[in-house]
Amino acid sequence: MSEYGLFLAKVATLVVAILFVVGGIVSTAARQRGQGGDQHGDIRVRHLNEEFNELRDGIREAVLPEGERKQARKQQRKEEKARAKADKKANAVPGGAPSKPRVFVLDFDGDVQASGVDALSREISALLQVADKQDEVMVRLESPGGLVHSYGLAASQLKRIRSQGVRLTVCVDRVAASGGYMMACIADRIVAAPFAVLGSIGVVAQIPNFHRLLRKNEIDVELMTAGEYKRTLTMFGENTEHGRQKFQEELEDTHVLFKDFVREHRRGLDIDKVATGEHWFGSRAKELGLVDEIQTSDEYLLGRCRDAEVYEVTWHTRQKLAERLGLSFEAAVMRVTERWFHRGAQRWWQ
Repeated sequence: MSEYGLFLAKVATLVVAILFVVGGIVSTAARQRGQGGDQHGDIRVRHLNEEFNELRDGIREAVLPEGERKQARKQQRKEEKARAKADKKANAVPGGAPSKPRVFVLDFDGDVQASGVDALSREISALLQVADKQDEVMVRLESPGGLVHSYGLAASQLKRIRSQGVRLTVCVDRVAASGGYMMACIADRIVAAPFAVLGSIGVVAQIPNFHRLLRKNEIDVELMTAGEYKRTLTMFGENTEHGRQKFQEELEDTHVLFKDFVREHRRGLDIDKVATGEHWFGSRAKELGLVDEIQTSDEYLLGRCRDAEVYEVTWHTRQKLAERLGLSFEAAVMRVTERWFHRGAQRWWQ
């Protein structure tokens, strides 16, 4: 009977745990729907001022004497009260502006296909409904470039911000080259870290050709086209000099469009000097006029938190339960594998 009772207790514990997890998932989904989410995802906002203040307060509590800590807390409460009073006064006036401007922070980490453009579009659509001309949008941009049409669309999304009269700042900590710089040049101001990579205003295409290998193995490839330039270079057929010339003309035309785009948004830039396909580090890029200021994004944000309310805006794609469980299982397997490998390596060294 004691063993049977222990078995029932284990089963009851397991059932309660399962119900708790399912209930948490359902509750989270309902809460996200209530916060303006849809069937695809939801917008999430973090108040960065509060996070920076918590970091500051943690250091103060650790290093300041008791008297100075009390004085700092008193001054902080005084400033918060004054700011709340100013906000209340502004809100009492129809159309009144907040006491401090707002900075909305977006992130774009670009791959070859600029696959983050969908999330970027949703984030911009959300914030443009609340932003006004005293606000600012800051984009932390990281991208080595990629497909022309994909980055053209991403740049067009950023252009929506300036078209509405909202100030746009792009911060580059590591790289904004080629299509990445196409996006960055939209900004009113470009801020880059000293060794961030910028530029690469050029166009490149590389196509392997297997024609000789196929011919050696007596394999024919039939390519049927209607239109003289429907296909210029091909991977499997025999390429002609005429096709190569046309393909080169198309590359040159794309390069001209790229240069015109940069020239339009970076007035005064010597485009012939920088549109050679070369890239430069941040300090050199500033000398050439590719960027306006040398600073990291963290430094820039910390400075803006002193005179503005800073909010990080992100679009989170909602995953199905099966996908979340699959990712959790995959992560667990990876942790077990890494732990097993680490212990095995330790035994081998010992």
